[in-house]
Amino acid sequence: MNSDFPRIITLLRKERGLSQKQAAMELGVSQALLSHYEKGIRECGLDFVIHIADYYNVSCDYLLGRTPDRAGATLKLDDIPDTQITYSDDENKANTLISLNKKLIVNSITIMYELLAQAGSKGLTTEVSSYMMVTVYKMMRMIYSANPKNPQAMFSVSHELYVGLSGALQSIIETNAKQIAEGKNADGFQGIDTLAAPVISPDIISKNYPELAPSLYNLIQKTEDRLKKLI
Repeated sequence: MNSDFPRIITLLRKERGLSQKQAAMELGVSQALLSHYEKGIRECGLDFVIHIADYYNVSCDYLLGRTPDRAGATLKLDDIPDTQITYSDDENKANTLISLNKKLIVNSITIMYELLAQAGSKGLTTEVSSYMMVTVYKMMRMIYSANPKNPQAMFSVSHELYVGLSGALQSIIETNAKQIAEGKNADGFQGIDTLAAPVISPDIISKNYPELAPSLYNLIQKTEDRLKKLI
């Protein structure tokens, strides 16, 4: 089959709170056979893939790791919600720090992507986005793993390896992005025309993004305050 199938069917069973024995009985197979499927020791036939997909109400593509969407849908731009989380008054008081930091980061990223659009470089946009995705992945996985009872089968890279591997990947992506931003080719992408790159200064940022700029300046200050402590 593939390495994703055993992990995903194990995750789905545990999410439902089912024992291996109970799931095997309802699926019409022996517990030993289901155990072999979940451990990747044996491969199942197509009929069982369809059967277990119906049982867990997911798509076969999801079971095989071909899509992260359980219904098997392909993600399109219009499908991505522009989510704004609302809190009650009590929750707002308790989440002031969360709300503040979220706004600083989201507003700063908005400016960054506006500048990427002006740069018009597919390569730079791709590498910057990849770096941000890995950052979110690392922090999300850390939060997810804070409770040892949470099923690690959600992830295909082992808990022991993900920190080192994701850190290495970030270093590679950052190097590629720096090369492209300096007008050099990297990772199959052409370097940008540095003379045509956006002209940026604090005055320009404040003028073009009056509502967002304070967040960016605050983020820069907070980060550099921590950097200075390392000197």
